[in-house]
Amino acid sequence: MNPKSLSRHCCLLLLLSLAACGSSLPSVSPLGEDAVVLAFGDSLTFGTGSDEKQSYPARLEALIHRTVINGGVPGEVTGQGLERLPGLLEKCEPALLILCHGGNDLLRKMDENKAADNIRAMIRMAKGRGTDVVLIGVPKPGLFPSTAALYGDIAKEFDIPYEAKALTDILSTGSLKSDPIHPNADGYDKLARSVAALLKTAKAI
Repeated sequence: MNPKSLSRHCCLLLLLSLAACGSSLPSVSPLGEDAVVLAFGDSLTFGTGSDEKQSYPARLEALIHRTVINGGVPGEVTGQGLERLPGLLEKCEPALLILCHGGNDLLRKMDENKAADNIRAMIRMAKGRGTDVVLIGVPKPGLFPSTAALYGDIAKEFDIPYEAKALTDILSTGSLKSDPIHPNADGYDKLARSVAALLKTAKAI
């Protein structure tokens, strides 16, 4: 193969590789204008550190122009969330579940494998009802927070859209926090914008 042909061959392989990578991104069903989105989690979803209108679900609703229900309960661990989720799925009938849970398990140094199993069970429960799922990774508390590995593993296992960095970046930036473990209004706005961008990439909006 001459150098010119080799160059063209390499370019073709690169283009095919990039196309394959692009097509492998997880996606969800497009959200109709009347679709309901359930944001489910603990205080990070509830909006502790800001008022109700500045929580990330409220900001997300304004960004995507869909109904976003705030299903956050401060202090809740994944075992409690697993018990609570069926009632909300039944009541709200969401087209999409945005799951951001496990922060209190990590904060209290509870069994991470059990927390991961609870999150998996929540995802299976939602999918079993025909509800798409998007996952938000939560950082482990510490001097240098980093997103707990369990979230990436779960997202890969279920092939679902995953926001890996937003919360970790927010909780590593003093100006975006109301206290060591909660964003402030600006932080929640940044989280909402990151989730909206993910939904666009996932073809939900």
